[in-house]
Amino acid sequence: MGAVRRAVGASRPARLARQSAAAGRLSAERWFIAARYQTAPEAGATRRGRILAYHSVGTPQWGVNDVSPAHFERHLQIAVDDGWSFATPAEVIANPHQAQLALTFDDGLTSVLANALPVLRHHGIPATAFVVTGWADGHVPDSLRPLLLDWRGLSLLQSAGITLASHSVSHPDFTTLVAGEARRQLETSRERLRAVLGVETAEFAIPYGQSRNWSSALSAAASEAGYTTVYAQCVDRRPAGTVARTFISRVDRTPLFRAALAGAYDGWQEWY
Repeated sequence: MGAVRRAVGASRPARLARQSAAAGRLSAERWFIAARYQTAPEAGATRRGRILAYHSVGTPQWGVNDVSPAHFERHLQIAVDDGWSFATPAEVIANPHQAQLALTFDDGLTSVLANALPVLRHHGIPATAFVVTGWADGHVPDSLRPLLLDWRGLSLLQSAGITLASHSVSHPDFTTLVAGEARRQLETSRERLRAVLGVETAEFAIPYGQSRNWSSALSAAASEAGYTTVYAQCVDRRPAGTVARTFISRVDRTPLFRAALAGAYDGWQEWY
């Protein structure tokens, strides 16, 4: 996601200024789309299963990708109140017309362990965490290490029943990489999960997740590296052959969260 690149590479004042501008524009866009969708919903729209893409749950430094613990719990309650059940991504993929939600968390942030996991365990909700293995190895600025889970923290997630899968080695925009580097990112992230935690995964979430961040050649490379499922974000405009996820942001209060579940943002992609 765009906020991740800035969090890793920008100075604090510049990062905060961009985060504020991004949050303001994001909020305006999503409110506008939600209002328009309510007055003229997609013709023949029906409820379908969704895989939700969260990031942090109480890490403000992650900008618009962060959801507060209170809003996260509210999202789960809204889903239950509105008749959704919770499932794994594989179950949603296999039964797309059932009212099921799968929860996924990108990047491997400590707030997922501290704030999301207790709620998930209390309610018996499954979830998948997509791990940036280089960050788990400590290859991040010192200021960010407290925000990101190391292998011990990821082991705690795994022990609690959270499925771990790949999100690359260093969270690059894959379309900027030469073929050999892209293949290394795909293979090494799988290998590190296997070597450190014994995780055998065939699932990969595209860093940044947008149509511009992936290609058919990269899909072929992912397949050759052993992945059977590649997750993007935008539902309608995702790269061919990828599995859709619905992005959930810090601005998604009750009306906007319901709009996301209804499909209002299926054609929307991040721009920041």
